[in-house]
Amino acid sequence: MRSSFFLGAACFACLIILLLPHFSISKDLSDTAFFVAKMEESYAAVKDYRVNVNVKLYKENGTHENQEFLYTFLKPNRIRMDLETPHKGWILIYPDKNGEVAVLPAGWLGFLDFHLALDSSFLSATSGQQINQTDMGLLIRNIGDSLTTGRRGPVEFSEKAATLEVRVLADDHFKKGVVTKYTFRIDEHLWLPVGVEESTSYGVKKRSVEFHDLRVNTGVSLSFFLTDPKERLPQ
Repeated sequence: MRSSFFLGAACFACLIILLLPHFSISKDLSDTAFFVAKMEESYAAVKDYRVNVNVKLYKENGTHENQEFLYTFLKPNRIRMDLETPHKGWILIYPDKNGEVAVLPAGWLGFLDFHLALDSSFLSATSGQQINQTDMGLLIRNIGDSLTTGRRGPVEFSEKAATLEVRVLADDHFKKGVVTKYTFRIDEHLWLPVGVEESTSYGVKKRSVEFHDLRVNTGVSLSFFLTDPKERLPQ
């Protein structure tokens, strides 16, 4: 009787061991789906947002270039960047009446008001990202792709100071045929992205984007995105 008990227990233990990988994979897939759904649900309730953005562009020699700006977005597609570094005081607004980017310089160049195509070399980024590809809605969709169809490695989750970090090797968001190692940081209270870090597949940093002081549904008006300085109203 006792031997039958131990035999049954041993068989049960073997069954659990065999099923553990399946349970682990199912849990990962479940967490990924939940993770993406929570961000989509949170963003659906956002009408506008403002955030201070810090971008670090890493060079081959180990140094990096800083870019800082106040980013304001009004659904469905209104974007304004108030630059801090470089070109302090300059403003970029998208779209203008022709679907281009209005560039409003500061200082003695303030009388100028010129407009550039989205793919203009003056606006080009080493990441391949254009100004109309900078909103949080697209970022959330890209994160979803990185965790599903574009995934090229395991997904790793961790928590740090009310922030959920997700790391994954995936197809690059803006460069076809390139694989990038991403770290996405999500605010666990807002359930919205607050940072992205990009590295090569072998771990060399390419770019980091950090969102500070994220404010949602601020009530910013359409007039804030007008390209004529005489028509714009302060917010």
